[in-house]
Amino acid sequence: MKIRVGYELIYDCPQPTPMILTLNIHYTRASDILIPDFLTTDPSVPMAAYRDAFGNWCTRIVAPEGRIRIATTAVVKDSGEPDEIASWAPQHLVQDLPEETLVFLLGSRYCETDQLSQVAWDLFNSAPTGWARVQAICDFVHNHIAFGYEHAHPSKSALGAFNERRGVCRDFAHLAIAFCRCMNIPARYCTGYLGDIGMPPPYGPMDFAGWFEAYLGGRWYTFDARNNMPRIGRVLIARGRDAADVAITNTFGPNTLVSFKVFTDEITEGG
Repeated sequence: MKIRVGYELIYDCPQPTPMILTLNIHYTRASDILIPDFLTTDPSVPMAAYRDAFGNWCTRIVAPEGRIRIATTAVVKDSGEPDEIASWAPQHLVQDLPEETLVFLLGSRYCETDQLSQVAWDLFNSAPTGWARVQAICDFVHNHIAFGYEHAHPSKSALGAFNERRGVCRDFAHLAIAFCRCMNIPARYCTGYLGDIGMPPPYGPMDFAGWFEAYLGGRWYTFDARNNMPRIGRVLIARGRDAADVAITNTFGPNTLVSFKVFTDEITEGG
């Protein structure tokens, strides 16, 4: 399967504005990229690329005064298989976890493990450990939060989503991540492209998607509390502790996001 992915972001800046862009496909999908996702700007500006602490590809620019368009179009090869289900995958004892997973047991900006710990243990202590416990968390979050783009708020955390019972995909992911960490299961936030491949209409507006990965049975597995079912065609962009680590843009000055478009479509034969 081939998937066309990309975006167009248009910003208005009243003055030259430094930006950090986390918009490139994750390096783990490098061998799948058929047409590279070269980031372009109009007007053209100098760019500097680097890898952040989590291994994500980032780009630094200084947007000039006025309007700037940031865009890309890429094609990615995909297996066409849905997310893997490994119901046998066990949970590790904390003392047996690899050191690199430990940071994903800790509280973070949007995942308040200290304030949700008792709630998590009350809800999930009786659930089987391992995959079944993470799935129980996803089932709860999926049913607890009502999805709606009108419920999006940049400062909403896992605790806020739990109390309000409404949100967008990042809120589902944050609450599930926080619950996993409270139950001593490493969990990390993921952002990327996720289209409607294999899903019946009607289709909602396209956006970047948020999901999470949990460490079980010696590796990371994909979970999605928002959709709560295996999906086809995820294209990872970045991973981190929560959404604060993987913001698509960090801007250092006043600006207005004038236009925001994301697309991800299966390329049909002859397309």
